[in-house]
Amino acid sequence: MEQIDPHALMAGQLGQWLSGQDTARAEAKAKASRIQMMSIAAAAAVAFVTVVISADGIGSALKFGFFIGAAGFAYAHWTTRAVINSIKGGINGAIAKTLGMEYSVEHQPGAEFENAKAYDMLPNYERASFEDLWRGRIGEQSFQLYEAKLEEERNSGKHSRWETVFEGSIISVEFARRFQGVTLIERAGRRKRLFGLLGEKDEVKLAGHILRRINVIDPQFSEQFAVWSNDPAEGHYLVHPHYVERLVAVEQSFAGHDLRALFHGGELLIVLESGNMFESGSLEASEDQQRLEQSIQQFGTLADLAEKLNERTRPGFGSGALSSGGSGTPPSQTA
Repeated sequence: MEQIDPHALMAGQLGQWLSGQDTARAEAKAKASRIQMMSIAAAAAVAFVTVVISADGIGSALKFGFFIGAAGFAYAHWTTRAVINSIKGGINGAIAKTLGMEYSVEHQPGAEFENAKAYDMLPNYERASFEDLWRGRIGEQSFQLYEAKLEEERNSGKHSRWETVFEGSIISVEFARRFQGVTLIERAGRRKRLFGLLGEKDEVKLAGHILRRINVIDPQFSEQFAVWSNDPAEGHYLVHPHYVERLVAVEQSFAGHDLRALFHGGELLIVLESGNMFESGSLEASEDQQRLEQSIQQFGTLADLAEKLNERTRPGFGSGALSSGGSGTPPSQTA
């Protein structure tokens, strides 16, 4: 990420393109403002009529007026999304181009998302949306990152609302070799027996595989994370002391946002509750520089995470030193 100079980007083609968006921004703001004013007028009119004809009087008037006004303001915001997404695509696309990568505002997930669901790395949901795809290579490995927002409908009497159960990043990165087994790292305490009365489970069945809990020597790590694998030797090899330090550092850098990592096939899959990132689009041109710098920082942090967690192959591993059943002894060298 050191090769990206936000000032140089703004002084070049990106800055020129953004200057050409001034008319579109102004029109979007004017349209949103008109809708908001109409919403206020409509809310006042509905409130007045309600007071006149309703026995409930002011209470009903305030309630109906609020809903009309809120709906109008929400619609006004929605009308600006096309311009905001266009600007976001231009800014984030310029960052990706500098890195030799691809960027897209919209995205449809693939096998990596199905794996995240199959291995219980994501909560149950009823509605999903995806955006901000970054795809290319980090170092020598192929890399893909996008954001997911998962929601469930909550009902309370006559009212229902959508509640966000996950909002964050899904990262898949090609590993240096294919894994012989499946190893899952997640926050400790997720899989309890009899609601926690009998402690944590010793094994779980996920995606047709029986994964057993692996004891990790590092006490700081074992308090925060649980490791499950159907190949104990490979699992111990992957989660060595240096790797433990990386995971703990990642958790700290994201304020403990529930990182999950899956070693499967030839891919490392990371699920991280990072919130909504890469929102570099705005109707205010004065915010472009700051939002550009923020997107560079956010992507750099996640790309650095993926690179650090994708350790290099150590001598003797992946060439028959370990059997798929977990026999053999991992080499003593560390990455």
